[in-house]
This record gives sequence, C-alpha cells and structure tokens, in this order.
Amino acid sequence: MQELSCVPDFRKRKEYAIGELLMGGLGMFLFRQDSRNEINNKRREAGFSKSFERCFGTRLAHGDSIADVLCRLNPDSLEEVKMNLMAGLFEQKFLRKHRLLDKYYPLAVDATGVVSFDHRHCPQCLTRTSKNGQTTYFHYVLEAKLVTSDGLCLSLASEWIENPNGEFEKQDCERKAFARLAAKLKKHYPRLPVCILADGLYPYEGAFDICQGNGWKYIFVLKDNTLKSVQEDLVLPRRRSPKKSCYHVKGGLRIASQYRFENGLAYKKRKVNWIECVEARTRDMPRERRPAKEKDTETHCFGYLTNLEVEGGNVIALAAGGRLRWKIENEGFNTQKRGGYELEHKFCRTSLNGLKNYYTLLQIAHALNQFVERSGVVREQLKTHSKETVKNIWRMLVAYMIFACEQEHFSSRNGNGIPPAPA
Repeated sequence: MQELSCVPDFRKRKEYAIGELLMGGLGMFLFRQDSRNEINNKRREAGFSKSFERCFGTRLAHGDSIADVLCRLNPDSLEEVKMNLMAGLFEQKFLRKHRLLDKYYPLAVDATGVVSFDHRHCPQCLTRTSKNGQTTYFHYVLEAKLVTSDGLCLSLASEWIENPNGEFEKQDCERKAFARLAAKLKKHYPRLPVCILADGLYPYEGAFDICQGNGWKYIFVLKDNTLKSVQEDLVLPRRRSPKKSCYHVKGGLRIASQYRFENGLAYKKRKVNWIECVEARTRDMPRERRPAKEKDTETHCFGYLTNLEVEGGNVIALAAGGRLRWKIENEGFNTQKRGGYELEHKFCRTSLNGLKNYYTLLQIAHALNQFVERSGVVREQLKTHSKETVKNIWRMLVAYMIFACEQEHFSSRNGNGIPPAPA
C-alpha cells in the first residue's frame, strides 16, 4: 500500500521497510487474527508468508518487530494515512449515492472504550472509582464515522479522550474531545457537506456553536429530560395530529409510523427544529404462533433536534437519517469488538503510542474489508449458499493463503498436483 510506505521512517537500522512493517500490522486485522501471537503462528506457515508476499508485494514481518515500530511511531502519522484514504473516496465521488437528502454525508459521532486496566497504564489514563472503592483505568476514543443505510461504517477521524500530562482539575470528556475532533474534520475535509448524527449527549450550546461555525448540519437525539425550555414549547405540538403517516412491513413486523415536526423553536439565541417519530410495531404472524409473553403491538418513540428545515416532503428521510446513528454502535463498534477484529484486546500493554497505532490500523482494515465483503464475488457466494457467513469466508481465505503455495509447489514438481511418493 503506497500510503503506508510514505510514513516517515525514524529508524537507523532497517531490516524491513516501514511500509512492510505497517502492512504486516494491517494484515493482522485484514485476516481477522485476534492477537499478535495468532498472526505469528500463521507467519510460521511457509505457504501463508509466500501468499502474503504475493498478494501485497511485501514480506510479512514478525509481530514483535511490528510492535516495536508501532510503539515508537507518532500516531498522527497513521491517522493522516487513514484520513487521506477516506478523502480519496470523496474525491472519486465513490460515496455520493449515500448522501442524506442527496446533499449531506451522514457522520455519526460517538465514543467507545478500547482497553481497561486495574492499574495505571499511563499518565493519560481516565479513571473511574466504583462504590466499593475499586478504581479502573481505561482509554476511550471518540469516532466520526460515515454511516450508510446499507451498513457501511467508515472511520473518517478519531480523537482520543485522555487526560493531559501534569495536574488538572477535571478529566477529559467526550464533549471536550468533540471540539478537537470537529477541528480535525474541518481541517482534513474542509468542503465536505456534513450532517452530524449524535446521541442525547450533544444537544448543548457548544455542539450547536461548533456545527454552526463549521457550516455543518446536525441531527441530535432529544431526550425527554434535556433542554427544558425546548421541552416546554413541545407540549402543544406533541398533542396535535400527526403531520405525516406511513406504513410498511420489515423483518416480519408491520410498522405504522406517525411523524410530528415543528420549526423555529427558541433555544437561547438560536432556533432549532424538532422531529418526532412514533412507531407501532405489530408482529406479522398469527397470535397462536407467537411466544406467550409477546405483546401484540409495541410502541417506540424517537425524537430529534436539527438545523435542517423540516417539511412533509423530507421528514421521513430526516428521521431515518437520525436513526442511522445506530450504525456506529452495531456495524461499527460491535463488529470491531465481536466480529473478529478484537477491538478491546490489548495488542500493546506498555505503550500508548502502540495502542493508538494498532487502533488506527484496525480502522483502516475494517474499512477495506467492508468493501471486499460487498464485492460481487463475496455477494455471489453468500447468495448461492444460504447458510454461508462472512466469518466463514474469511476462515477459508486464511486456509487458502496457507495451502495455495504448497499446492502450486507440488504441481510444479510432478505436473499433476500430487506430491511425489517417498523413495
């Protein structure tokens, strides 16, 4: 990968090029190996190493050599690589079809835990003390991911939530990190039309100012106990008849949706717009076939604040855009934690730089794998075999990497692919 080869190399003795070492770290996540030891075990297989070199044009270095470089490499260098790769997708207009209202790219913003310790890992650790007096030390990261209705979840920028060196009055938090993340996004994607999607933590004056200053649109979750002045203005709109209704069937559910909205609500010195969607979900099956405790109909309510003008023609699209925020939880963090990438695994226990660099390589690998999994070859495989899974396809790929070169070696020796009989 050319971008990896351009990372500044700080070493004096160089058995491997910097691109080879970074490609080795990336390969661990590309093939969903759950630890450094696991990829080292694959490396000992001659067939896997040869296949790796043939596929990527680089040798596969030992995991300890890779870790040594990642512990000393400035994390900003790899973060720059990731953002350049994502910027290239926008320049090629590859993601235009996923825009909200055919204009804005939906960016979900949320934080997740990466690792935790029962001792202080580094001076930047966040801390939490339980009621029984036990202190946990952990690292959180704030993500801005492009999310789409068909399940893409691509990391555009990451900002670590960490305490500064020396003394401080309050720990770092998600809101402080959002200001830094927004500055990073604006710097690297200055002309990108963005709509920020975020949870109930974000309807506050600082987030509104940041979005307004950067010329961004937003759709924030509105909880019942936030922004009291706005909630008071919503008493009458909530009692009025729905302004838009629709009905559809999805996943065995009959869903009747009712939408209410109000523009120009006053909040301090600004105006905000409100959307509410109330869904009544009914199981599309006879009552006798349902579990005994299952209700006939379940009702769910979703409320949002936005600076986009709401009307009958776009309220459904805007409400659906607000709900895209869940993609960062499911297709994003949950997949990376439980889908073979082992996000919460301690790939580097002693170095904060190493921890950050492994995390960035994971984000790049996850983005690449998402495009592979949406390729025609994989989709045809999943379509042909109803019980096939993406996870099993990756297992078969690793097996192919191990045995393909050996098979070709046998074929070249006796012309029929069968190893010669022993003398």
